[in-house]
Amino acid sequence: MSEPLLHSCAPRLFYIRTFGCQMNEYDSLQVLRQFTALGYAPVEDMGRADVIFLNTCSVRGKAEQKVHSFLGSLRRLKEAKPYLKIIAGGCVAQQLGRKLLDRFDHLDMVVGTRAVNSIGRLLQQLEETGARGVFLEDEGHIGLGFQCGEILPQKGITAPLTIMQGCNNHCAYCIVPSVRGAERSRRPEEILEEIGLLERSGVREVLLLGQNVNSYGRGLEEKIDFSGLLRRIVAETGLSRIRFTTSHPKDLTEDLMDCFAELGPLCKYLHLPVQAGSDRVLARMNRRYTAAAYLEKVDRLRRLCPEIALSSDVIVGFPGESEEDFRKTMELIEEVRFDNLFSFRYSDRPGTRATAFEDKVEAQTAAGRLAELQGRQAEISLGKNLAEVDATREVLVEGPSKASNGQMTGRTSQNKIVNFDGPLSATGKILRVRISVAYSHSLKGEPL
Repeated sequence: MSEPLLHSCAPRLFYIRTFGCQMNEYDSLQVLRQFTALGYAPVEDMGRADVIFLNTCSVRGKAEQKVHSFLGSLRRLKEAKPYLKIIAGGCVAQQLGRKLLDRFDHLDMVVGTRAVNSIGRLLQQLEETGARGVFLEDEGHIGLGFQCGEILPQKGITAPLTIMQGCNNHCAYCIVPSVRGAERSRRPEEILEEIGLLERSGVREVLLLGQNVNSYGRGLEEKIDFSGLLRRIVAETGLSRIRFTTSHPKDLTEDLMDCFAELGPLCKYLHLPVQAGSDRVLARMNRRYTAAAYLEKVDRLRRLCPEIALSSDVIVGFPGESEEDFRKTMELIEEVRFDNLFSFRYSDRPGTRATAFEDKVEAQTAAGRLAELQGRQAEISLGKNLAEVDATREVLVEGPSKASNGQMTGRTSQNKIVNFDGPLSATGKILRVRISVAYSHSLKGEPL
C-alpha cells in the first residue's frame, strides 16, 4: 500500500459534502475556513481526499436516509485508504451522536451542530491520537461561537450569513429545537463586521439565515429586533441586495413588513411558510396562527409592496389531515398564488410530538394529495413566470450560467433566475434585462 498523503510533503486534501438547508451551507463554509487554516486544500474528487466531512440534515426523513446511504458507501474507500478520516457533522450527528459512531465502524468522528466551531481543533486531536470520538457540545465557546476576522474570500457575489441559530417554537413535526437548540442571536456588530469582510472580497448580496430570523435579537443585551438589524445593515454597509430566510408568520411584524417598502436593498421577496390551510391542522402543528391571519399578512405585504414575490412551505398528510383539511390548503394556495412552493409529505421525526399521534394518514393518500398540490402549483408558477414576459427587470449578475453555454445568469429582486447573453465582465453588476421567454423554473432575457 502506498504511503498516505498526509505523511508526505504534499498538501493534505479535504472534501466537504453538504446535505440539506442553507444553514448547513453556511456551516460548511466555516468548516472550510478552519480546515484551510490548518494547511488543508479543498478537493472536488472525494477519492483523493485525506479527510471527508459530511454536513448532515435530519429535518426530513428522506434527507436523513440519504446521509446513512452515503456513509455506508464510504466503507470501501476507507478500506482502500485506512488513513482516511471520515467525519460526520450537522443535525444527524447532533441527533444520533454515539449511535452513529457505533453503526458505522469506519466513521472516525461525530461533531454536532453545537461543536462545529471547534472542528479544526478536533481534527488536529483526531490526527494526533487516532481515537474515534463524539463531540456534541463545545464548552470552549460562549453563545454561538462564530468566528469572524479571518474568513475565506467568497468566490461568488452572493453569500450566506447566519445571524441566529435555534428555535423556540416547538412545532409538533419539527426536530430543529432538538438538534439546533434554543434561539441564540449574534451581536449586530459581529454581523456587520462579517458583512464588511464579505464586501471586501467582492460580495454584493447577502442571504441572512436563521431558523426563525423574525425572532432575531431576543436575549441580546442590546435592544434590537430583526427590522432594526435590517435598517442598520442598509445604513452601515454598501450591499446592493439583502435577502433573508426563514420567517415564521406569527412573528412577521408590521415594522418588518414596512421594511419591504422602505429599504431599497431589501429584495422584494419573502419566504413565508404556511404549512397548511386548515386551522385544525395548524393548531395540531402548534403553528400559533390561523389561515385568516396568514392571509391578512399576505394582503398587507402586497398593499405595501405590490411587486413582492412570495414562496412558502406546505406539509401534506400531517396526522389527522382529512380530505376537507387538504381542500382548505388547496383553497389557500389558489387565493395566495405563490410564486414558488416547497411541499413535502409528512414523515415522523424522532423526539417530536407528532410522532406519537396515532391518526396517521395512509402513505398512498398522502402521496396522491402531494401530487395534486405540486401539479397545481407548477401551473401557478409557470403562469407567474409567463406574466414576466416583456417586462424589464433589474438582474444582479451572478456569473456564467451552468445550464446554457455562453450565457450569463442572475436573479431579479423577486428571486427569479434569468439567463441571458452577455460578457463575463457583467458579473457583480445590476443590469436592466427585458424578459423574452418564460420557463417553469427560470426566465430568459435580453440586456438593455
